[in-house]
Amino acid sequence: MEHLQFSFKGSGSRSGDRKATLAGVVSSGNLEVLIEKADFKGLCHVDVNTSAQGFGEIWEAVLKDFATRHDLSDLRISINDGGATPAVVGLRLEQALEEFLETSS
Repeated sequence: MEHLQFSFKGSGSRSGDRKATLAGVVSSGNLEVLIEKADFKGLCHVDVNTSAQGFGEIWEAVLKDFATRHDLSDLRISINDGGATPAVVGLRLEQALEEFLETSS
């Protein structure tokens, strides 16, 4: 198991009504993503627990792209990975963020 931590600076322009949301399930070739509101003074913190060691640079590139595209701040994103490909990581992140930003009716 490898534990990776990243932080990205955002402007705080996006937020949802939810305090947290969970998407996905940890299994072979998949992952789960938990997004929570947190007061990080404009930062988005990402913690990754992965069974695939030695891919820190790829994780950083995928997560930096995601955080930059969505201008994320004041969020904690926790990822438990079961060996997902970067494409699956991106899809699961998009799914979790969409649900997190969805407003209650």
